[in-house]
Amino acid sequence: MAESELVIIGAGVGGYVAAIRAAQLGLAVTLVERRPTLGGTCLNVGCIPSKALLESSELYAGLRGGLDEHGIGVGEVRLDLARLMQRKEAIVRQLTEGLAGLMKKNRVTVLAGQGRLDGPGRVRVEPLPGDPAGAAGRQLPAAAVVLATGSEPVPLPFLPFDGERVVSSTEALAFDQVPGRLIVIGAGAVGLELGSVWRRLGAQVTVVELLPRLLPWADRQVASALERALKPQGIELRLATRVTGARLVGAEVLVSLQGPKGEVAELAADRVLVAVGRRPCTAGLGLETVGIVPDAGGRVPVDADLQTTAPGVYAIGDLVAGPMLAHKASHEGVAVAERIAGQPGRSEPAPIPNVVYTHPELAAVGLTEEEARERGLTVKIGRSLFRGNGRALTLGQVEGLVKVVAEVGTNRLLGVHLVGPRASDLIAEAAVALAHGVTVDGLAAVVHAHPTLAEALHEAVLDVDKRAIHA
Repeated sequence: MAESELVIIGAGVGGYVAAIRAAQLGLAVTLVERRPTLGGTCLNVGCIPSKALLESSELYAGLRGGLDEHGIGVGEVRLDLARLMQRKEAIVRQLTEGLAGLMKKNRVTVLAGQGRLDGPGRVRVEPLPGDPAGAAGRQLPAAAVVLATGSEPVPLPFLPFDGERVVSSTEALAFDQVPGRLIVIGAGAVGLELGSVWRRLGAQVTVVELLPRLLPWADRQVASALERALKPQGIELRLATRVTGARLVGAEVLVSLQGPKGEVAELAADRVLVAVGRRPCTAGLGLETVGIVPDAGGRVPVDADLQTTAPGVYAIGDLVAGPMLAHKASHEGVAVAERIAGQPGRSEPAPIPNVVYTHPELAAVGLTEEEARERGLTVKIGRSLFRGNGRALTLGQVEGLVKVVAEVGTNRLLGVHLVGPRASDLIAEAAVALAHGVTVDGLAAVVHAHPTLAEALHEAVLDVDKRAIHA
């Protein structure tokens, strides 16, 4: 491939990974990004800053009321929100600067600007306001293009974002003071995580969800266990409740609700976080110049090799079908780079784990029990409670369970679902097992160190065939 013929639009976790992998394979890569820093939503205003706030807020909440049983007493606990935010920003800065170094190391050309398709084989880079480098405002030859522009928060039609009282996750990561009353609309990962942050720091938090349960993609039993765990933390959950309207009155937002039995109510809040979902960022991308037509959900159709309907134009991450998760985008970034470099197309897509970083955490990979039965599979279930796990007891974190879904007859592992301590780390073992077709018997034969949280997964696997020792 000739110099600078691979152009990647978007330097998020999909785009920058694709750039590095393509460069490793000997391609000359140009990476176009409109943000002043690399890393996209995940690194700048998503995964990383939210986890920094979750960690800090959990420590704060623990110091205020979680040490008595350990025999540890502390004096007055003081919250310095500005310092807490500085720590978050320092972590983001360290990682974005590291990415800039990786681009130089791998000889990836980075252009600041708004990239867009400009007909077959061409990408136009429009200048950003006040661009001092003059690198933008040019047309690039592009034998291959990867679209990796990610997604953006979806507002409610009657409650547009104003960045102050009605906010998206971006603003909710950077409040300069703890809101007295916070309404979160949407009980997905973003809403529950940020609701948890501000509840721990002192806000009165109400989560409103249209559906009758949290996290509709999650296994029902595991999601119910998380719901039970969140309520004692002081998060008010209003499920099966519709937001019918909202109005700004002075410094307040008044949100109108309709409950599951038709009852109406109006809640007042200092701030409202709208976390009802995200949509692909395709506006201004020039899809029409190469004949690409998004589907009804705004996604870009691609084939098994992630190529769009336009020859030489590929799309990954939140632009294409599948869960809007950073690690899914990164995985596709590697796959598309290898395909463009002439390596064989990808095999069956790997199972994608999903994590919610509440306390306790929820993690899942593979089919839920409900999904397996809907597909006509005959399943058997294994369960293990963390309250029977020695390591969980020593940590003082015993809420939750591990649930394993397997196929009757073949003992094929279909899915693993956890709610409990460090579920985000434990799910990796299950993802490896699913990716490599390990059966329940194969996973049961693995020796797990003692005492560890991973033993809870082992017990659930044994329980599939009623062989659990500690159940």
